[in-house]
Amino acid sequence: MLPRKMGTPVEGLQEYPLKHMTSRTRLRPPEERASPLQDAVTTALDDMKALNVRVLDVRGLTDIADTMVIASGNSDRHVRSIAERVVEKAKAAGFRPLGTEGARDGEWVLVDLQDVLVHVMLPRVREFYGLERLWDSGPVVPAVAAPAASRAVARRRHTSR
Repeated sequence: MLPRKMGTPVEGLQEYPLKHMTSRTRLRPPEERASPLQDAVTTALDDMKALNVRVLDVRGLTDIADTMVIASGNSDRHVRSIAERVVEKAKAAGFRPLGTEGARDGEWVLVDLQDVLVHVMLPRVREFYGLERLWDSGPVVPAVAAPAASRAVARRRHTSR
């Protein structure tokens, strides 16, 4: 191995002003198949008849999670029930949730399952915050239960440009 000069970056890593801190610049390879946790989440959403389910692969965009699932419910009670079912199914599959936020109000409930973040919201809250627009840089992974809805969204996007 050849000696390298002080301050030259290591291949594949970006050097910051602090010499001892480096950051990953290479993207992680996408997985071919959904994880068992993602399957449990989409099954729970399908069981509770969640609306407009979107599964976003955010691996190259953030380190906090690999997958973000966004779904809607008809009412605050429906949103809370969907989130509770997601937690139940995750526990049954052997995955322990790190936490749940927003269950008291029921307008937006976040379930943190480590590698998968699940956002369940009322449609008006979902439209207001626009998480899909924020995280849409990653490829969209098709949800199990909503192929017709995703085609309709794609048509609207195509015609609005």
